[in-house]
Amino acid sequence: MSELVRLTDVTKVYQGGITGALNGVSVSVEKGEFTAIMGPSGSGKSTLLNMVAGLDRPTSGGVAVGGTDLGKLGEAGLARFRRDHIGFVFQFFYLLPNLTALENVLIPAQLKGNAATGRARALLERLGIKDVEDKYPARMSGGQQQRVAIARALINNPTLLLADEPTGALDTHTGEQVMELLGQVHRDGQTILLVTHDAKLATRHAARVISVMDGKIVDDARLESPERAPSDVIRVRGEEVSR
Repeated sequence: MSELVRLTDVTKVYQGGITGALNGVSVSVEKGEFTAIMGPSGSGKSTLLNMVAGLDRPTSGGVAVGGTDLGKLGEAGLARFRRDHIGFVFQFFYLLPNLTALENVLIPAQLKGNAATGRARALLERLGIKDVEDKYPARMSGGQQQRVAIARALINNPTLLLADEPTGALDTHTGEQVMELLGQVHRDGQTILLVTHDAKLATRHAARVISVMDGKIVDDARLESPERAPSDVIRVRGEEVSR
């Protein structure tokens, strides 16, 4: 696999802040990986994801995605980069209430200028919600809305899929279904960077788990295979190495 994301000594201190939201973070993600970033509230995990997305800029250090140095792009360049290369899935679905499922999925493709109705319908079918394509969000369950959001994130065939607490607004059963779908998307070749506070979901579905605390990476573990216990890992950072 080739390197897709690299953060080099990234620090982020917000105005008026005494301590950094990120403190000298250096990490890389390879193409094809399903990586989970874990940590408690305020640990810096979402800030790290925002750096990769180009939604926030580091106080110091560098961020590169797909060989592109995000620090060299202006706001318009970052917007184009996100449109063409990044898919987003959030805790809340952010579907437009006056548009159908199909129309919501098509929004990024329309911004890009693609005629992608066929691909949108194929994504809805692939995610098991073809029957809701003409429904409005108010007529869908939470799980259906999140699947529509995933389809929307995939419509432009992104280089990288970023998911920030995608199960946070769902019940346990529905959240597990959404994670299974993300696992399926990953097995189809999609690189995924996921933020979660749920250790069980992270270790069950991701192949790599990065733990963040106080703006620093405190552990980086590659699971030998998904659904292995946390003890059955290869430590990238730290002293423990599994069999």
